[in-house]
Formats: sequence, C-alpha cells, structure tokens
Amino acid sequence: MEKAFDLVIRGGTVVDGTGGPSVEADVGVRDGRVAAVGRLPGAGAEEIDARGMIVTPGFVDIHTHYDGQATWDSRMQPSSWHGVTTVVMGNCGVGFAPCRADDHDRLIRLMEGVEDIPFPVLSQGLPWTWESYPDYLDALEARRFDVDVGSQLPHAALRVFVMGERGANREPATEADIHAMAALARRAAEAGALGFSTSRTLNHRTSDGQPTPTLTAGEDELTGIALGLAAAGKGVLQLVSDFADPEAEWAMLRRIVERSGRPLSFSLVQSPRAPESYKVLLAGLSEANAAGLPIRAQVAGRPVGVLFGFELTMNPFSQHPAYQEIAGLPLEARVERMRDPAFRARLLHEESEAQRGFAGTQPRAWDNMWPLGAEPDYEPTRETTIAALAAARGADPAEIALDHMLTNGGRGMLYLPFLNYAFANLDPAHEMLGHPHCVPGLSDGGAHVGMICDGSFPTFNITHWTRDRTRGAKLPLERMVKAQCRDTAETVGLHDRGLIAPGYRADLNVIDYGRLKLHAPQVAYDLPAGGRRLIQKADGYVATIVAGQVTYRDGEPTGALPGRLLRGAQSEPMRMAAE
Repeated sequence: MEKAFDLVIRGGTVVDGTGGPSVEADVGVRDGRVAAVGRLPGAGAEEIDARGMIVTPGFVDIHTHYDGQATWDSRMQPSSWHGVTTVVMGNCGVGFAPCRADDHDRLIRLMEGVEDIPFPVLSQGLPWTWESYPDYLDALEARRFDVDVGSQLPHAALRVFVMGERGANREPATEADIHAMAALARRAAEAGALGFSTSRTLNHRTSDGQPTPTLTAGEDELTGIALGLAAAGKGVLQLVSDFADPEAEWAMLRRIVERSGRPLSFSLVQSPRAPESYKVLLAGLSEANAAGLPIRAQVAGRPVGVLFGFELTMNPFSQHPAYQEIAGLPLEARVERMRDPAFRARLLHEESEAQRGFAGTQPRAWDNMWPLGAEPDYEPTRETTIAALAAARGADPAEIALDHMLTNGGRGMLYLPFLNYAFANLDPAHEMLGHPHCVPGLSDGGAHVGMICDGSFPTFNITHWTRDRTRGAKLPLERMVKAQCRDTAETVGLHDRGLIAPGYRADLNVIDYGRLKLHAPQVAYDLPAGGRRLIQKADGYVATIVAGQVTYRDGEPTGALPGRLLRGAQSEPMRMAAE
C-alpha cells in the first residue's frame, strides 16, 4: 500500500519558525516539502519518533565562506553538524569569481589573509574551471551537497576583474569602470547570485599585508553596482565596515539603499575601542526601517574572538626565538621539548620578537584571555582570565597559559574574545539579538580555519540564549528559532524556507533539547594538501533533514546529499491544503 507521506516526524514539540507558541504535533513530508502539520493518521515510508524532542526548521546561515570548499567538498561542515540546512557564501567581498587566470593567486592571497584559509589548500583545492561569475555558478550547480548553497558576487573579485592592478591597488573607479561592474553585477543576479558583498574594514588584508581592494571604494562605485542589481530587479547587498565615522558611513548606506531600492545587511558588533557605538547604529537601524528602508544588521550571539594553541595559527609563544627553533617539529616533539625544564625556563623568560599589530600584542593579552575547557564557556567571568588565575596562584601568566596549552597532548586552547565582550559579558549581544531588525549571522563557516570555529554559532544560540545563560537575561526558544530560520532566510530573499508549514521546504531538525551541547573545538587535517582546520561538533541533533531527506543522524552523515545550488531568491510557496 502506498504510504501517505515520504516521512513523518511523530509527536515532537514543533517550534515552527513563526515565533508563536510551540505545539505538540506530527510533521508529514512529501516530495521534499512539508505536506501537513498536526495529528496525522497517515503513515510515512519513513518515520522518526520525536517524542520528548523539539522539531525546528533547518537553520539558515547567511554569513559563511564556503566559496572554495563548495568546489571540492560535498559537506559544508562544520555548519551542517549544527542543524544548518542552507548556507550563503561570498560574504565580505571575497570569493573566487569572476577571475582571470592571471589573478588566481591574487584572489587566493586575499582569501588567505582575510579568512585564514592557507594558500596551499586553496591552490590545490580550487579547480578553476570558470572565469565569469555565471560560470562559477554553473560549476557549483553540477555538484551535490549536504545543505543548500547560495552565493553572492564578491566585490574584490569583481573590482580586480574589471580594473586589474588599479583595482587591487584601491585606485578610484572611473565612470567606465563603474558601468562595467554594474553590468557584471546585473548579469550575476540574473544568473542566480543572491546578492553582492563588500568590505570596508582594515581588518581585511591579503596574506602579504595589503588592505582589501574594496576598502576605499567610493559611494559612486557602490551605488553603481547596487543599481546594477536594481536593473536585474533582484539581489541583496551585504557589507562589513569599521564605521570609523558612524554617522557618515551610515548616511552613505542609507543613500545607497534609497537610490537602488535593494535590501542591505551589515555586520554589527560591539568594539572595545568604542563600546557604545553599536547603540548608534541600532538607533539608525530602527529609524531607517520606520522610513521603509529594508536594512538589517547581522549580529553574533557570542564573542567574536580567536583561539590560540600549539596546533593553531598562533600561540602566545609564536614569536619567541626558543619556540621558533622548534616550530617546524611535529606536535608531539614540540610538546616533549616544552616539557623539558631547561627549555621551559628559557621559553618563559625570554622576550618575544617585536611585531606590530594583532600578532604582536594580543597573544599575550592575559587580562582578556581564558583557558578553553572541554565544555567551552563563551561567557566567562573576569575571575577566570589567565591574568586572574595567575594572580590567585602567585604565578606568571605565561606559565599558566603554557601549562594549559600543554594539556591534552599539547592540544589545549586559549580563548581571546575581542568583539562583543568589552564589558566581559554578553549583554550587548542580548540587546542586538533582541532588536527587531537584527538577525543572527557572522559565523564565517568555512573560514579562519586555524584561529576560530564559529560555524557552531547556531547551536550556541539555542543552548546559551534559550536554556543555559546564568549571567543575565535569556531569550524565548521560539524567538531564537524564528531568528535563525525565518528571519535569516527572508534577509537574503529565501522565502520558501524557515517555517514548518504546508508548502515550505522540508528542511528540518529533530533536536534532543535537553541534551544539546557543544563539544570543544578540535583540529582536523582533512583539507586539500593535508591542510589543517578547526572543527566543532555537538550532541543532541537526532536528525537533520534537507528537502525531505535525512542527511545526519545523531551527528553522523547518512550519505544523502540532497543539497543544491540556489539560483537567486526563492518565492513564497503556495500553501498546501492541510491533510
């Protein structure tokens, strides 16, 4: 007898993505879409017992950097370990199309510097079977994934493609340059780009230290490209900026949205240099939306920071002459040397070589650094910093740091939050997450592979903000699910997902909410050329479902790869009649 449904999820607590109260119900799936929600008498060809579990839409992560990984890998991990069923890449103006053959290395160096993805990984992993951005999309369309993948046109690649060396050197675009970029942006949107992204921050540099080509692009250039999207009648804008002059930068963004009519999202975090300035942008966001301008902020639910360790890109002793002597040895041999009393004494007492910038100051910022344990604490107190632990024990902070990094066979990690944590609490993140025009983002999944692992943001947002936080207010589960399902999807024009309702994509999670927990980050050597990356897994995801197919059970892949390239915005589905 033919079954009524392809899949039925039985008896779970459905948190449907609308923000409304959760309800106990069955979810029936047919042909990759939700067919019915309620008490369903009809059987499924496959059934999942979700009693005692929550059932949510699949999470939509709109700020990732899988642009390279998607060309060689079918699994967008770590994101797909964390209930994510749709990823959007091409953020922050960096990516690999359009690109002429002579510029391959230039774009790789930019991605290496901005997103900490090593040159050998990209040079060996990228097939470079494209030149134009539509050709890049065609290459992705031929592949199969464990999530749906959406792409944005990156400004740096576009600028270098049109302007060559002038673009890389941040020279002003001519009128002809702008027309050419606008035309390519229009064609990209028509070919299936979800939008266009750019970067205006000094934090984004090539691996040889040069600022990103888009840093000083003028308003005329940005407006012209936005008008290219407007000519296509589709596409969103994404931007990261230092907001060094918040009022002037915000006024420019407003003008671009006013002129083009295209929706825009920007990265918003609390900076330690101006810890109250995010409030200015929140106020501007409220006022702009009240005036009918479609602007949203992408915010992080936990501190944006880096991890230090002996397996990672950096550690507090990286610039010490003694450490540099052993830096090329295998980890086990380095650990053995650092446990030798004579070498240890030398390492602890010699001065590091002078180095400017982040690498010269932050790896020894003991009063803003914490040991990261087996159960990571992302809202730690001042009493547990490396400096505080050292003071309590009457020890040198460097010794406390060294001892922790030597744990677990030399794999111990230190955590340095540098954004969203100026007051050593997450109250600013709570304020941003609670704002009606902010959405969770900024996970950078697939990037910063030797320094962070924030692809786990979606799991953290659920566990910390709705269940575990002890140092301040929490958020309702229904609100957080809506935020990282429906709200993120709508931000990038994906109106066919993020809700559990008849007609919508059957992208779903079955979660053992009480058991949901993040593991500590760890290092894997599974990138092209044997490249290293940080990964982070979780417990509690009983099943993750993409287009009606179970892709993960209890965190393990099933082999199903139903994910596809998304060609542009997706329309609101026609509601199916309830069964």
